[in-house]
Amino acid sequence: MKITFDDNGLHKALAPLTLTRPVAELRIGISTIKESWQNFLNADIEAGYNTEAYLQEKYPAIENPDLIIAGNIKPTQTLATKVTELAEDTTLYLNNSWIATKGNGANRQDERIEEDIIAITKPWHLFQNNGAAIKIDFDQLTKGKTTQQLSSTNTVLGNGEVFVEAGAKIECAILNTSNGPIYIGKDVEIMEGSIIKGPFAICEHAVVKMASKIYGDSTIGPYCKVGGEVSNSIFQAYSNKGHDGFMGNSVIGEWCNFGADTNTSNLKNNYSNVRVFNYENEQMEDTNVTFCGVLMGDHSKTGINTMLNTATSVGVCANIFGGGFPPKKINSFSWGGFEDSPKFRLEKAFEVAQNMMKRRNVELTEADKNILSTLFNQMA
Repeated sequence: MKITFDDNGLHKALAPLTLTRPVAELRIGISTIKESWQNFLNADIEAGYNTEAYLQEKYPAIENPDLIIAGNIKPTQTLATKVTELAEDTTLYLNNSWIATKGNGANRQDERIEEDIIAITKPWHLFQNNGAAIKIDFDQLTKGKTTQQLSSTNTVLGNGEVFVEAGAKIECAILNTSNGPIYIGKDVEIMEGSIIKGPFAICEHAVVKMASKIYGDSTIGPYCKVGGEVSNSIFQAYSNKGHDGFMGNSVIGEWCNFGADTNTSNLKNNYSNVRVFNYENEQMEDTNVTFCGVLMGDHSKTGINTMLNTATSVGVCANIFGGGFPPKKINSFSWGGFEDSPKFRLEKAFEVAQNMMKRRNVELTEADKNILSTLFNQMA
């Protein structure tokens, strides 16, 4: 089956997280949106993308797809079944949201379903819907599989499920499933003294550092290292928050690093709704959101003791350091993170990215460099 995942006009709306990837490559729950569709459709899939031109070298399109699917819709089994049962040349709408098109899509099929659709149209929708998405992915990924048994040094609270993939190491941890399941991926390590509350997911080869406190609705993506206090946040992959410091209601891209004692505010002192930078109209946007921490694009870093304002948006390849609070909108390739900070040189940005990626045996490809170069030139 050949499937095209369409950005659905949301490339700028979901920035900075989508500056370096199509919408369907965003992680919410345990899997990315694309991976979830693959899991539910249960078919051998060749995936392509309708996305921005500068991303197509790394995320190419395919010709004559069997289906075009909205890349911002997190699937359930019900949705996946409706898509597979689509008649030829039909477009499916559920609750007035476009879901999929088969063939030329000339015939419109409108349906309503009882369950809520997880449709991501703003960056904060990712963490707001993450708990529900974890439960959906958990049921699908663990179906018919046997969990690795936890050792007697661990304590499990609640009547929920803990599923542990092969090779995981967990000792002297407290796992609370009262509010939702806990998924522990292949070759994960959860170090001693950690306290974790579900719904929670940690993906393959990731690490939770000693004595961490992780609240529900949080996801730690593949190869991440996370410590300190984390609440309702998503790490896409390959990013590190290895030390003490609070992070709440946040979404972090890939290859990011948080210096020791970096803290993110997720609630304003006056308890009012936050304003978030909108990449479509390039100005601050009023929201109906009370809790929001940091939204960070790929390859960005903070120095030790960094303080991030409520609802801070950080671009790609930004290095944030210095005293005081940086602004709520931090430009890509910022060296310092403040309005008068100089621009990070592109070759130096490549060098830092290569050095970090080499530690995980991953290559910074020419396609990656071309994406970063495009973003760098846009900043000019």
